[in-house]
Amino acid sequence: MNYKHLLILLSIVLVSSCKNETYSLTKIEGKKITITDTLAIDPDVDAYIKPFRESLNKDMNTVLSYAPETYTKNDGDLNTAIGNLMADAVMQESNPIFNKRTGNNIDMVLLNHGGIRSILSKGNITTRTGFEIMPFENSIVVVALKGPQIDSLTTYLSRAKRPHPISGLQLTLDKNYSITQALVNNKPIDKDKTYYVATNDYLYNGGDGMRFFQTNDSLYVLNYKIRNAMLDYFKKVDTIKPVIDNRFIQTK
Repeated sequence: MNYKHLLILLSIVLVSSCKNETYSLTKIEGKKITITDTLAIDPDVDAYIKPFRESLNKDMNTVLSYAPETYTKNDGDLNTAIGNLMADAVMQESNPIFNKRTGNNIDMVLLNHGGIRSILSKGNITTRTGFEIMPFENSIVVVALKGPQIDSLTTYLSRAKRPHPISGLQLTLDKNYSITQALVNNKPIDKDKTYYVATNDYLYNGGDGMRFFQTNDSLYVLNYKIRNAMLDYFKKVDTIKPVIDNRFIQTK
């Protein structure tokens, strides 16, 4: 074999050896590592995050107000003290923002009972308390609804039979859960009037089956979280005094 033929043979061998191989996954192996107190803390990592942890805990433990009693979302049939507190806080803190932008006022607030994620314990109310009650990032929106949509809203509440937090609305049901009275700002619902209803983005998008929000005149996004409204409210009140009242009741 001469050198020419040898070079050709070597070239063929090299080209063949450089072809891309096709691989396929046949098995994945792993093991569960349980995070417990037995795992050693990396001192370097712990030292790095220590100042951030201490600063966060300082902020979260800042005392904002005081609760004379413990309040839970199960302390009432159709309205609860903690739910009323949340709805009233949203009304009080978000209306100035809405009024400044539009010249109008919020007529009522509707939130959802399931959005209350913790009790409000007797004692100091801290920033951490606000995060525990409302851990979600839900933001406040204001929806412009005509009278017929408000009727749909009240019908929803009468059928749900749950203490969804409301403010600005007074709703009375009979023993069969039929509506006997529905007032907004202490006045009967006017089918031709536009009402401005504050809620959160989750409910506006149909959460908890609240589909009546989608038929509306306008939507106003306040870029203001419900949790922040509550924290701002706590900062202004030395001692909270939420109560169960007659905003949503059933006559026997």
